Amino acid sequence: MDVEPNRDAPDLRDAHRFAVQAARAAGRLLRRGVRGEVHARAKDDSGDLVTDLDLAAERLIVDRIRARWPEHGVIAEEGGEYAPDTTWAWLVDPLDGTNNVAIGLPAYVVGIALCERGSPVLGVVHDPIAGRTWSAVRGQGAFVHGADLVGHPLRAARRPVPAAPVLAWTQGHGVRRDDSTARALKVVLDTTARRVLQLWAPLLAWVMLARGDIDGIVGYRPEAVDLPAGVLLAAEAGMAVRALDGGTFDDRYGCPADRRSFVAGPPETIDRLVKLVTAAQWIEPQVRRLTPVSLGSVGW
Repeated sequence: MDVEPNRDAPDLRDAHRFAVQAARAAGRLLRRGVRGEVHARAKDDSGDLVTDLDLAAERLIVDRIRARWPEHGVIAEEGGEYAPDTTWAWLVDPLDGTNNVAIGLPAYVVGIALCERGSPVLGVVHDPIAGRTWSAVRGQGAFVHGADLVGHPLRAARRPVPAAPVLAWTQGHGVRRDDSTARALKVVLDTTARRVLQLWAPLLAWVMLARGDIDGIVGYRPEAVDLPAGVLLAAEAGMAVRALDGGTFDDRYGCPADRRSFVAGPPETIDRLVKLVTAAQWIEPQVRRLTPVSLGSVGW
């Protein structure tokens, strides 16, 4: 059945330019803020943190979106939903890498995505430290932006097929330490990959994949707000994204956590990466029988 065109659709060129400008403005705010004392506090019992910088950057972006497109929904990392719309919704991660900022590690980015009926059509990632921005528009490619707003085509550099890959790992804050699937996946990756990066800033890992700096990303029940921008950026740069079992990945925002798990990498090696992660199912029963060391038992 044909879907009737949405007459209220925003001009994606305008939305693209707007999102790049908003992400950069938030990045300037963050860069100024991290020069001073950063006060972090626990957001919930998962160990995730929030700072006043998260809230200020989010407010800046959300206020701009609501002023420009008041009819659109906005789903923000810290503030929740604003006027949710089922057709057009902006996803805002104002500071991806809060835990890094809290310990003085300069590895954090700003992420913005625009979704149509849940699927991303526009994604922007801005690195305030490097002063660089990466973006993608569905069907139009991925871009890297310098000091100006002009985007230049980004296509991942093809790396030689490695004997042992360099991979990034990400998991959601709600994943428990005793989750046997997560533990089995980590065992397989740690014993097979040349290096496994845990950046505490998933969007930064997606940028590295889109540029061709790393060989893949494995995500287990990742957070929902930052995922669409990263997936779109990698896909438009020529990368493949699959579900953990090798099936089609559902990129729609709002999917249950167990359907957000993924493996991503170059098309020529994605099957090998899928085979790698599916091997975890064979060792999971053994992992399940092992009891993780409790931090309390060692006096932490």
